[in-house]
Amino acid sequence: MFSWRILIIILGIVGCNQTNQELVKDYHNDGLQLFKMGRYTDAQESFQAAQKLQPADPGIYYNLGQTYDYLKRPYDAEKCYNECILRSPNHAGARHALTVLLLNQNRQDDAIRGIEGWLTKSPNCAAAYAEDGWMWKTMGDLPRAQSRYQQALSLDPSDTRTLVELGTVYEKLNRPDRSLVLFQRALEINPHQLAVKKDLERLRSSGTHLPHPD
Repeated sequence: MFSWRILIIILGIVGCNQTNQELVKDYHNDGLQLFKMGRYTDAQESFQAAQKLQPADPGIYYNLGQTYDYLKRPYDAEKCYNECILRSPNHAGARHALTVLLLNQNRQDDAIRGIEGWLTKSPNCAAAYAEDGWMWKTMGDLPRAQSRYQQALSLDPSDTRTLVELGTVYEKLNRPDRSLVLFQRALEINPHQLAVKKDLERLRSSGTHLPHPD
């Protein structure tokens, strides 16, 4: 069913004589704003309008998939994540969202196959190793998760997600001193990580110090 809100946007844009690209941007930005407000059905309509005008944009499929996730429509979300990955095979956000969706549906084998296929096709992609690390951490295999995260950092030492994830693994392995180093490094790269700041303060307040040289 066509939305009156979308019609109003169209009429306003037609009056301004905007280009197709500007129209896509307006729809997309409208969808992002509505998503932040929790208006997921309206956000879906805006993302769909943008997608119809620019069907090759992987980011639109990803955001539409996120919206379907929040609307509890996993089948549609999975389709959108797969469309995003088809157009951008190393899209880390879509890969992670799809992994989470599959695990929530108890489709562990599908999730593992998806990550293994990604690693095979993109053996030099740090995000693929990081996603595999997250998978094994979630399944409780911390040594294997640690190994994958270290491989990811060897390819991209500045990836804050991997730094933080490896830090949490080290803490579970009773090496909070190494966690301290990784959290500090992540904050040096991106100081606006409030959760990581809290973790760092928690470790310091518990008496954790930097590790001694081996």
